[in-house]
Formats: sequence, structure tokens, C-alpha cells
Amino acid sequence: MNKSDSERIATLLEGKKYQPVKNEKQADLIVINICSIRQSAIDRVFNKVKRLDSLKNKKIIFTGCILEEDKKKFTRYGEIIKFTDLFKIKSKPKHPDGFILIMEGCNNFCTYCVVPYTRGREYYKEKKEIISEAKKLIKNGFKKITLLGQNVNSYPNFPQLLDEIANLPGNFQLTFLTSHPKDFSDELIEVIAKNKKIMKYLNLPVQSGDNKVLKKMNRPYKIEQYKKLVKKIRNKVPAIKLSTDIIVGFPSETKKQFENTIKLFKEIKFNNAFISKYSPRSGTSSFRMKDDVSWEEKKQREKVLRAILKENV
Repeated sequence: MNKSDSERIATLLEGKKYQPVKNEKQADLIVINICSIRQSAIDRVFNKVKRLDSLKNKKIIFTGCILEEDKKKFTRYGEIIKFTDLFKIKSKPKHPDGFILIMEGCNNFCTYCVVPYTRGREYYKEKKEIISEAKKLIKNGFKKITLLGQNVNSYPNFPQLLDEIANLPGNFQLTFLTSHPKDFSDELIEVIAKNKKIMKYLNLPVQSGDNKVLKKMNRPYKIEQYKKLVKKIRNKVPAIKLSTDIIVGFPSETKKQFENTIKLFKEIKFNNAFISKYSPRSGTSSFRMKDDVSWEEKKQREKVLRAILKENV
């Protein structure tokens, strides 16, 4: 998603006769595309900006996912551009993969996540525009096309859209990021199973292996439902490679609750996992919860899961 957004920014700048340079010292304009899902990311940006401040006569623009209180930190260093305006820009792909942003925003309001506050509620690109973008990427020789969205499979009639793109003529592979388990339909599984052009790879974030933690996260499914979905997918698509997202050390996550995540990892045998140590984000519901799992314990829990993951690879 960030690569796709940055392509849009670059396309916009090139349209205004800007040219890329090799490093920040050579630049007249520096654009920082921010993802503020984690506090650690904002801290890194802030440290970078303080270093850039020593470079004189540089115009700095901030865009991306920025919370209101973070904006206050950055305005003294540069200008903030509203992110949603970038959704309308047709980018010139600079990455070997072809990205198509099919939707923006999110309606789920997971208690740890800032996306609904920084990107707003879900809104969708017209189907005919998506198909047109896909045809152009295929014509330009892109061998991999990725459909992007915060919750890509909540796009209206997503299985039909996926099927239609997969049936376009040309030599390419098709994939999508990222999926919410609650929106993963039987029809979508059938489309993935029957189309050779759709990559047999799936990111299916679970976030925790414990039902009580999932409830606190506002994830509207139980682990039993998640496991049933995975079984259904693997039965229909035996070659599927499965990755997930996990947050360790969510507020009040006990060692016993974390053990349920360990059990899930051992049972599902994920091919990959994106493991995050919980960090409080102002403006989210979980920010009001006590962050009572120590950073050392979070690091240890991450280490345990990575060790299990290594056994699966």
C-alpha cells in the first residue's frame, strides 16, 4: 500500500516538472509518506525530520496516515497534504509489480488501529476504472498485479471483480492484499481455486489466538471460526501459502492467552507471519486500556512465535 501511494506522489510531482534525485542533500523538495499504525513508526519519522532540519533550504511535505495530534508535531517542519486527494491520481508504476488501489479507508474500527481516523470510511474505485488499469498494466508487460485496500475483500462483489481480472488475456499473475476473515466468502474461495492466474498465496490476519483478546480488539470472529475458514480454504486450494498478522502484548494479554496464540501457530503452520509488538496509539479505543505487558515480555513473545514460524518454513 505504501509503495502504491508513493508511486502516486511521484506521478503527481513529475507532472509538476520535478525530477527525482539520489539523496536528500540534492533535493529541493522532500516528501515523507507516513504510516502511523505503530507509534514506533512515528518516532522514526520524527527523528528523521529532526536530522533533515539541519539541511537548509529544503521544502518538506508530509502525507499519508497522520493523526491530528501527530500533525501538531510535524507542522513546524513542513506542510501537510491531505492524503485522500492521492486516491484520484493514476500513477505511473515504478515498481516491478503492478499495484491497483481498489478502495480506501476502513469501516472495522479494530480498537488498536488508526486507519479509520486517518484514511476515513471505506470508499471504492469504479469497477470499470479498475479493469481499465489492469488492462494497461498487462499491456505494459507487468507480470504481477496486486489489488490493494485496507480491507480489500469488503469491496462490493469482490469475487466477481477478481474473476473478471483473472480472465483478462495476457501472461500475468494476480493477487490481493489484505483480507479480513469476516469478509472471506465461499465464492471468493471458489474463484481463487479455479483461476490459474490467481496466486496461491493469501494474507489472512488473525491478530491473536485467544477469543477474549480478539473481542477486546473488536475482531468479530472467534478462533474456531478462523480455523474453520482456513480448513475450508486449504481443502479447496491445497497449494495455498498462508501468512497472517499478529499483535503480541495487547493490553492485559495474559501468558495463558498468549499460549493460545502459540497453539494456533503450531496448529495452522503459517508459511509467514507479520508479528507486531503492541504500541498504544492516541485516538484509538485501546489507547484508553492499560498497556500492562512490559516491552521485554512483548519481545520475548515475538521471539517465541518467530521460532515456531521458523520450524514451519
